[in-house]
Amino acid sequence: MIKITLPDGSVKSFEKDSTPMDVAKSISEGLARNVISASFNGTTVETSTKLTTDGSLVLYTWTNDEGKKAFWHSSAHVLAQAIEELYPNSKLTIGPAIDNGFYYDVDFGNDTITDKDFKTIETKMLEIARGKHEFAMRSVTKADALSLYKDNEYKTELIKNLEDGTITFCDHSTFTDLCRGGHIPNTGIIKAVKILSVAGAYWRGDENKPQLTRVYGTSFPKQKELTEYLALLEEAKKRDHRKLGKELELFTFSQKVGAGLPLWLPKGAALRERLEDFLKAAQKKAGYEMVVTPHIGQKELYVTSGHYEKYGADSFQPITTPKEGEEFLLKPMNCPHHCEIYNSMQWSYKDLPKRFAEFGTVYRYEQSGELHGLTRVRGFTQDDAHIFCTPDQLDQEFKNVIDLVLYVFGSLGFENFTAQVSLRDPEKPEKYIGSLENWEKAEQAIINAAKDKNLNYVIETGEAAFYGPKLDFMVKDALGRQWQLGTIQVDYNLPERFELSYKGSDNETHRPVMIHRAPFGSMERFIAILLEHTGGNFPLWLMPNQVSILTLSEKYEKYGEKVLTLLENHEIRALVDNRSETIGKKIREAEMSKTPYMIIIGEQEEAENKISVRQHGGEDLGTISVDTFAEIVKTEINKTKRQF
Repeated sequence: MIKITLPDGSVKSFEKDSTPMDVAKSISEGLARNVISASFNGTTVETSTKLTTDGSLVLYTWTNDEGKKAFWHSSAHVLAQAIEELYPNSKLTIGPAIDNGFYYDVDFGNDTITDKDFKTIETKMLEIARGKHEFAMRSVTKADALSLYKDNEYKTELIKNLEDGTITFCDHSTFTDLCRGGHIPNTGIIKAVKILSVAGAYWRGDENKPQLTRVYGTSFPKQKELTEYLALLEEAKKRDHRKLGKELELFTFSQKVGAGLPLWLPKGAALRERLEDFLKAAQKKAGYEMVVTPHIGQKELYVTSGHYEKYGADSFQPITTPKEGEEFLLKPMNCPHHCEIYNSMQWSYKDLPKRFAEFGTVYRYEQSGELHGLTRVRGFTQDDAHIFCTPDQLDQEFKNVIDLVLYVFGSLGFENFTAQVSLRDPEKPEKYIGSLENWEKAEQAIINAAKDKNLNYVIETGEAAFYGPKLDFMVKDALGRQWQLGTIQVDYNLPERFELSYKGSDNETHRPVMIHRAPFGSMERFIAILLEHTGGNFPLWLMPNQVSILTLSEKYEKYGEKVLTLLENHEIRALVDNRSETIGKKIREAEMSKTPYMIIIGEQEEAENKISVRQHGGEDLGTISVDTFAEIVKTEINKTKRQF
């Protein structure tokens, strides 16, 4: 007999060679019908895998992220079979599960695939799925694997990098694929499929290697769920920040300037400025000091910090000067510069903590295929700050940063989020710098702070930065999509590398602890996500233009200017539209630009010394005084903007 420990801590005995499905059936038939994947001792297994030792078992259904991953990975296999049958000359490469679906990279040879072919592929996939073919794993020798794929140079390359004895195939129906595992019991569970798009993708992400066709798809156990998801995608298209950014005249890109380098237009620049001012005001209250650092630094600076070793080969090449041997780099991070600011003076324990903040623009090379609007760019501005504190101050300082992040999220309408404690991967020590002792101290500090602040958090191993663990905030937007926004990191390593110090109460020299934090993360990415979350209807306090004053004719321009002055006295941001257009057209254009309020001015309004107010979306607030309107605006702002 073997002992199986379940997530609730209970232990059950089973015959040796029992499977996760057997365990599910022993709990309830209802559970067994819904179980689609499992994990045994932390390793993903099939529901049919024979269990031969004592261990911990987790059963997954469609409602679990892990269950969805197995579902979509299995669907990728079905897609691959469909492609192989429809395009016999194609060569399959890899097909992983991704967020909300899967893809498969394929070399179609002389064939091409367009959206006209999607329906044919979907039909073939459903035909295969209805066969209820079981997914079965088997081990193969390296020689046999190479023999099967002798005509597929992509699979051959993958197999050559694998150890003999570690290679497994997955079979279903008449199809076989190189695979590590993690499948649903059979294809019949897949009831609805949709091919979403095709795109170019370089083999193994290397632009020097052959270009493949990436076929994206999604699948569901019910047609209803697919229908709902496609409706969500349509809404996402409407909210695409690239589309809204153009419509609202926030930003643009120019091939002459360069890919991945956004240009901020006046309205977008005003939006950025308001976000910056909002955070600067909170930072000032929290004791931060603003600093400014250059966009470049000597190569040696980044060698010291470790950034050159980690990013140098894949980033922008060094900038050389007329002086022999002198090299500069575009800064990929602000932290080394802030370390040198700290190092410019002698500090006592009485001076700490020091909190240096900067909206610093950094540069990282991204392959052209990875660039995407504002969410993936080559130049972006971080709302960066670094806190240098004593070990005794670390806990409180970290908690204070959590409070600041929560204030930012609350004021901008991000209420649905979880925290992710990102730790190092103990199996890959080469990925990180610094001693094990420092890492353990830093990781424990983050976990303690997350617990004390009652954060809803998960622990993710292997997601730490190379210099320290971090607390990432995973925010769900209005469409239910998850984004990483805001990060806090504890770092014992850079202070050592830059030999940072302070004089302690014992009159001895000590090393400070460093906290890295960025509530926005990057201004570009944050604005993109905020655009999509709000659909361009930003919180009223953030809107660059809160009111459009629309005059019925030139006769009322003078009164329009008077109203503008009165609104400005109330610190309400407004513009007057005196164009010789119809009032209908002015209203439509104000609606298109997402202006929160429209004030319409004509004969009656001037005679009564009042204004007619219309809210974005069409609600008529009637004819009221400017003072009454100012109170309405003030109340609306106070609803959304938190106090810090």
